[in-house]
Amino acid sequence: MIRDPRRRGQALAEFFLRVEPSLYADLSEAGMLPDDDDAAARARDEWRCFALYACVRGLVAAGGFNRETAAAIDALHERVLADRAQASPDAADVEAHRERVATRYAEYGRIGQDGGAAGAATVTLRLGEAAARHIAASDPPPAGLAEMVGSLHEALAEGAAESVRREE
Repeated sequence: MIRDPRRRGQALAEFFLRVEPSLYADLSEAGMLPDDDDAAARARDEWRCFALYACVRGLVAAGGFNRETAAAIDALHERVLADRAQASPDAADVEAHRERVATRYAEYGRIGQDGGAAGAATVTLRLGEAAARHIAASDPPPAGLAEMVGSLHEALAEGAAESVRREE
């Protein structure tokens, strides 16, 4: 059980804010992202949603899902949205981001549940495929993008879980 959910969520947010940009840079350096400025901004937002979902998965993996975990998730989102609001004080942008996160979480959650225990072996690829379609805004996405974002997502989820375990 998480002793201080708020502190845990804020610490995980700091982990996210520190690690997510370097993982995005890996995607960019691999040449898998759009070049157009508007498309690149959308791809960045989609990646951030997927990376944030990885942190939530890591938090749940480390501590189960209970009231304390829910409070930590709320604190995580509060801190990340505060960072977003500071970077872009446009309230409509922040609200659009919040809505996108909720929509993607619902989609990624369904994907994670599909297939039950048997689906666990393919969940990384299935999540990566969905995220890649959103990041690239194309179906199918560029070759290799689904595998790369899926792998980065899993690494981030594992890192988040380890970060949570170390804090306790």
